Amino acid sequence: MTTVLIIAKEPVPGRVKTRLTPPYTPQEAAALAEAALADTLRAALAAPVRRVRLVLEGRPGPWLPAGVEVVPQCPGGLDERLAAAFAGCSGPAVLIGMDTPQVTAGLLAPALGPNAWQDCDAWFGPAVDGGFWALGLARPEPELLRGVPMSTPETGREQRARLLARGLTVRDLPVLRDVDTARDAALVAREAPPGGRFAALVDRLTPAGAR
Repeated sequence: MTTVLIIAKEPVPGRVKTRLTPPYTPQEAAALAEAALADTLRAALAAPVRRVRLVLEGRPGPWLPAGVEVVPQCPGGLDERLAAAFAGCSGPAVLIGMDTPQVTAGLLAPALGPNAWQDCDAWFGPAVDGGFWALGLARPEPELLRGVPMSTPETGREQRARLLARGLTVRDLPVLRDVDTARDAALVAREAPPGGRFAALVDRLTPAGAR
């Protein structure tokens, strides 16, 4: 079975979701980051996976549910940290971030089902901003990520091209929006499934006239 890797930062005010400030305060932005991470972990735990591993910058807190393995992020750029996350796996792995709290076990199902790796070497989830929100590899190869420029409008295109250049058969997951700005937060909250912490917190923090 597949391992789900979630790469995240400890939700500390002033260190996470800084582009949400303003209009949100640093404390509110950190609360939104915690809610997004909690919803992402819940979705992963609801999926049929081998393990859920949180690759964390910082320390775990009371927001961490039972059943999640925690490992520290390595030093270096984001490409090195993603590569190291895959390097720690011995079988198929799907990596997602904490920026898409609208993710559900159903959205992840194609990459985690019993036939996910039949005639398939990689799964790719593009993001609206040009990046990617999910990357799955049947055989973790860290070199597929090292050197890919991260956090640019071309990141997703370049990462997918790297997979194809390696001769991998790539299947796509749906396009999702990352939460980077307050506008993103509002749009993602509308897409999130009922009962999630992120959407409820966005609703509580956003003035009625601004929704």
